[in-house]
Amino acid sequence: MIQAFRRIVTTNDANGKSEVLIDGPATKQWASILTEMWVTGPGRHDHMDRRDHATDSTGLEPPKGAAVFRFFTLPPISAFASMSEEQREALAAQAFGAMNAGHARRDTSRGPAMHQTNSTDFIVVLSGKVTLVLDKEERNLEPFDVVVQRGTNHAWINTGTDDALLMAVLVDDGCAPRA
Repeated sequence: MIQAFRRIVTTNDANGKSEVLIDGPATKQWASILTEMWVTGPGRHDHMDRRDHATDSTGLEPPKGAAVFRFFTLPPISAFASMSEEQREALAAQAFGAMNAGHARRDTSRGPAMHQTNSTDFIVVLSGKVTLVLDKEERNLEPFDVVVQRGTNHAWINTGTDDALLMAVLVDDGCAPRA
C-alpha cells in the first residue's frame, strides 16, 4: 500500500523573501507504486512560481531535458507467489501502461518487471531487502545502498516480508527514444 509522504516546498515571494509554498502530502501517484515529490523542467527554473511541479510528471520517465524526484514502494515477491506467469506478466504490463511506460519493457526474458528508460537514475534503498536484477547478474541491496542506474535493462524485486521503500531521482539522459 502506498503511503503518504509529507513535502515541504519552499519559494520566494515577490520581495525575494523565502517562505513555504507547500506543506502537506504529495498527491501525484502512479500505479500505486510511485509518488512524485518534484519535477524539474529543462532550462532555467523559476523559483518564484506558485505551482506544484510534481503534477508535471507524465509517467515513469522524466520529461525531456528534465528530472523527477520520487519515492517508490515494492510489495514483497511473496505477494505474487500464487499468481501464474501469465498473471504476473499481465500485472506488469498494466502497471507500466498506467505509468505511460509500456515502451520501456523491451526485454522481459529475466522477468515481467524488466524495463529500460532513457535516464540516469539515482536510487537509494530506504527500507527492506531488494534485489536489483540486470540482464547478466543480480545484486542484493539493503537500506542505504545506492544504485546509479545508467539506462540499463533492470528490475527490482523485494525479497523481504514487508513493503520496501526506495527513493529515486531520474534525470533524462538526452538520448532519443530507444526502439
